[in-house]
Amino acid sequence: MDLTINGRHMDIGDALRTHMQDRIEDINEKYFNRAIEVIVTIGKESSAFLKTHISFRIGQDILIQATAKDTDPYGSFDKAADKASKQLRRYKNRLRDHHERLERTPETEMLKANDYTLASEVFDHIADTEAVNDDKGQDDERFVPKEPAIVAELSTNIQTMTVSEAVMRMDLSAEGAIMFKNSKTNTLNMVYKRADGNIGWVDPDEKLCAVAK
Repeated sequence: MDLTINGRHMDIGDALRTHMQDRIEDINEKYFNRAIEVIVTIGKESSAFLKTHISFRIGQDILIQATAKDTDPYGSFDKAADKASKQLRRYKNRLRDHHERLERTPETEMLKANDYTLASEVFDHIADTEAVNDDKGQDDERFVPKEPAIVAELSTNIQTMTVSEAVMRMDLSAEGAIMFKNSKTNTLNMVYKRADGNIGWVDPDEKLCAVAK
């Protein structure tokens, strides 16, 4: 297991670093002992709070993330570690089965894709543009939005799984949405977190997929 501990605008003493290492190793040993990489980042969120973010990468593209805040660095880390541990405990049996199935999945069954990170400033500019145009009551060519700036590009895999597995993966990763290849329909699907707290599921119509092909 490759463990990286980062302090953002703060110095991590030996005692805190040892505490983090011991807790991460305990969690890893308790749940499968399969963590490939763990990244812990702790830093000042404000004058009063410190925020800890923990990212576990387990096996083949399984990501578990947890974030917590506290006035004390130990409290901040322990809360985040507790969240990660709770998630792993909640999905322990399903994660084991999911991991074993992914290990048997041939590379050819995974879709290669590019994962782009877009600069948020572009969308802020678009919002400002729309506000200015609304005030003017007309369009202004000076405020035509440009193509989004790509600030990061990674290679990723779109994996084949069931809807329930996709929801589990989204919950574990603390992401707002996840795209996957539906194992039952063999089409690209997406699950996402709705503003009302429920889970949305986008499943393309098979007839439309056939026309598109």
